[in-house]
Amino acid sequence: MTRFSITPDSPWLAPLAGYSDLPFRMLVRQYGCGPACSEMVSVKGMAFKNSGTRRLIATCPEDDPMVLQLFGSEPEYFPPVMEKLVGMGYRNFDLNAGCPVRKVLKSGSGVQLMEDLDKLVELAAIMVTKAAEHPEGGRVGVKFRLGFNKGEEVFLDLARRLEGVGVDWVTMHPRYGRQMFAGRANWAKLAELKRAVSIPVIGSGDLFSAEDGARCIEETGIDAIMFARGALYDPSIFARYVALRQGAPLPVRDGAFLAGIVREHIRLTRLFEGDGRSFRKIRSIIPRYAKGLRGIRSLRASLLQCETWEDLERAADVIRDLEPADPDTPWPPVDEICQ
Repeated sequence: MTRFSITPDSPWLAPLAGYSDLPFRMLVRQYGCGPACSEMVSVKGMAFKNSGTRRLIATCPEDDPMVLQLFGSEPEYFPPVMEKLVGMGYRNFDLNAGCPVRKVLKSGSGVQLMEDLDKLVELAAIMVTKAAEHPEGGRVGVKFRLGFNKGEEVFLDLARRLEGVGVDWVTMHPRYGRQMFAGRANWAKLAELKRAVSIPVIGSGDLFSAEDGARCIEETGIDAIMFARGALYDPSIFARYVALRQGAPLPVRDGAFLAGIVREHIRLTRLFEGDGRSFRKIRSIIPRYAKGLRGIRSLRASLLQCETWEDLERAADVIRDLEPADPDTPWPPVDEICQ
């Protein structure tokens, strides 16, 4: 079993709806990712045995340490679902109190929970109690924001209350819920949070590059960082971050290097899923890895013509020969990526 570590030199993968599935978690682990979070899983969906949750909770022995992130707002569903998951062997859990996407808010979940701290803390306490029933002891974290409405900060009070009910760590994306992903993440608030509690603090938000991650740790003194969008465009960001921390040479991010990432992601997707849905998903992801190289548009167009896994693998050969483009190419919008 891999050591569960919350340290500056063990970067995390954020829970990314639609992206942090088993193949992607296995990919980033090859590049130095420490704990990796699952996509968020509906507690109510688990309670009613929704077939879609099976894919979301898929794991394997090598996918360790994995943190299973749950979302929901109805306390009555949490005890039986946690009992079921612990019985299945899951040990590390996270409560989503930070997702600002509308369909999550409509259920009273995600960052909407920050409007009712009593309920939020109650849900976390249930998770702590049930996780403790794991034979080796369970671990629970909570991911949240500064508050729901801009200017209404509740994160310090919330963090202290969560520490009081036995939560093992907290993760904060220092924006308000209403902000979605607009403006800039206020890293100074991460430093405030670190000073306010004794449990580990993990930071998220605007960590687009390895350099961002290293700077965030230096400026805030938090215990670890969690890559989200940066990992989506460069799964090797974890290795680059660790190299920066250790003063080692950074991996060269050229066409050949990116082609290797693409080939491996295709292989893992085919190995762990291999169905039509996963084929279409990886086909849409491949151009993202080629960001910063010339010829992305033609690559994207050619990928739409791919009908077999072998066709996708041949796309890696195209990426291998692409030349670097403008390094200042803007990041695409991520309003629908819940993190």
